Amino acid sequence: MTYETSETAVPPSDGTGEPAPGRRPRWSKVPEVTAYFWIIKVLCTTVGETAADLLNDKAGLGLTGVSVLMSALLAVVLVVQFRTRAYRAGVYWLAVALISVVGTLISDNLTDNLGVPLETSTTVFAILLAVVFVVWYRRERTLSIHSIDTTGRESFYWLAVLFTFALGTAAGDLVSERMDLGYWLSAVLFGLAIAAVALAHFKLGLDAVWSFWIAYILTRPLGASIGDYLSQPTDDRGLGLGTVVTSTLFLAVILGLVVHLSVTRKDVAEVPEPARTAA
Repeated sequence: MTYETSETAVPPSDGTGEPAPGRRPRWSKVPEVTAYFWIIKVLCTTVGETAADLLNDKAGLGLTGVSVLMSALLAVVLVVQFRTRAYRAGVYWLAVALISVVGTLISDNLTDNLGVPLETSTTVFAILLAVVFVVWYRRERTLSIHSIDTTGRESFYWLAVLFTFALGTAAGDLVSERMDLGYWLSAVLFGLAIAAVALAHFKLGLDAVWSFWIAYILTRPLGASIGDYLSQPTDDRGLGLGTVVTSTLFLAVILGLVVHLSVTRKDVAEVPEPARTAA
């Protein structure tokens, strides 16, 4: 799915197809939305689920200790991401993978340590994400990821990404556990929901920006359901591969794809400066 490309990836021009006067091309801080983007995103969400479980079970730090450790590591990587002048596949996707783990841990802490019902946490994260989108749009007049060209916009972007992961974790757990659908059926359900969004975008004209963000949110429970199905014991309706095997397998695939993109630069989007496209 290549959401947004039809509306926001084309630089403003003077009618000749060339960038308008005074605007020079530069590189965006985020990747182009291609098939690679969605594949790595789902893989990262799967790793976020299984790695969080793995660290919680094996590290001996407890859920709170692991949360602090991973949050600190994420903060360091985000500092590096903010200091880069353009999109770098390795740094960007490392940040996404870590924010996937942290988003999972935030939801797990609320549920396991504080006893917050999944219905409540899902609602709260949905409201927080909506607030981020509202403030972001009121300040910048766009939610397009092809306009991430200032520190402020990048801050809104990563905050939104964090809440999409936390929301996706809570919603995914709510569907798969509380509604007792199981991991496999949950994955199919979320996959069909993403397909419906794609259909609405390409055939019914659903706005590209909103199509992207809805699909982005849904990939989180999709990846988590896949990860749980592969890693959980057969008694819990999983395949029983374990968190170590599942995490290692998906991390290896992510690494291979990121190295490929770093070399080929197939996901690098050229955008105008300053990018002030309207969503």
